[in-house]
Amino acid sequence: MPAPSTNPRLTHVGETRPWTLDGARELYAMPFNDLLFRAQTVHRANFDPNRVQLSKLLSIKTGGCPEDCGYCNQSAHHATGLKASKLMEVERVIAEARKAKEGGATRYCMGAAWRSPKPRDMDMVVAMVQGVKALGLETCMTLGMLTPAQAERLADAGLDYYNHNIDTSERFYQEIVTTRRFEDRLETLGHVRQAGIKVCSGGILGMGETADDRIDMLVTLANLPVPPESVPLNLLIPMPGTKLADAAPVDLIEFVRSVALARILMPRSHVRLSAGRTAMTVEMQALCFFAGANSIFVGDTLLTAANPGDDQDSALLRRLGLTPVAPEAA
Repeated sequence: MPAPSTNPRLTHVGETRPWTLDGARELYAMPFNDLLFRAQTVHRANFDPNRVQLSKLLSIKTGGCPEDCGYCNQSAHHATGLKASKLMEVERVIAEARKAKEGGATRYCMGAAWRSPKPRDMDMVVAMVQGVKALGLETCMTLGMLTPAQAERLADAGLDYYNHNIDTSERFYQEIVTTRRFEDRLETLGHVRQAGIKVCSGGILGMGETADDRIDMLVTLANLPVPPESVPLNLLIPMPGTKLADAAPVDLIEFVRSVALARILMPRSHVRLSAGRTAMTVEMQALCFFAGANSIFVGDTLLTAANPGDDQDSALLRRLGLTPVAPEAA
């Protein structure tokens, strides 16, 4: 049996901050079995390894977004055929949230295709947060960039989480989005944290980025003043009509490596398998759970993309002996 590493960044399994890119590279490049063992060790030190948190995501305003994110079929810059909709009525959102809770979800996420919320929309958004919160669900929203005042208003309404993904590394960001800066993303995350809302932030793999870009993205998140409580990792779903419609798929073992690295760098965060699970086999998802993923989106749709239905996910969790986290423990 080989002697244990003397590198403190490895032996302390994720507790050393700030992380350096070199230190994270060293982890990412470990033999696959060693990396997964280390990630599972960190996972067990911080979570029940056989429990998975279930979230549900609803598009409360679809299409017509002025941003040019290369992966998104909701961008007005792309000829995807997706018709823009108005902001959904509050009562309908609450009704959908009630169904999600009945299906086992403990967190309800609401997303609007905006660059940022307009003042006229805030009253309805606040009412959605309050209505969903009253059902006993954790609340999460993703509405684009926020001002400090908007973040404070959402916090006052009881919002638990705000999702604002950084998508990729700072180096690669301008290859994907040109209508806003990487720094704008970090600024909004700062406003959210300052308001006392928990942060949900991750990225997308398979956009043509390098392994170093994936590592750098995770290091950026891990080195925030407080790491995100929730880290969604998305496998790109190439959308017809978008800039990335013909993107080559990411190597699935590399995706699992990224999950493991996220777990080690952010030991206490929920790491969520988000978009792209329809392209993952049961075996790949099992590896992701072993690597430290402990949250998924349930339901047959994620915003405008396909997602495994409740029946498939129930069968998956049952087959792996995994149990959904109870609402009071979420």
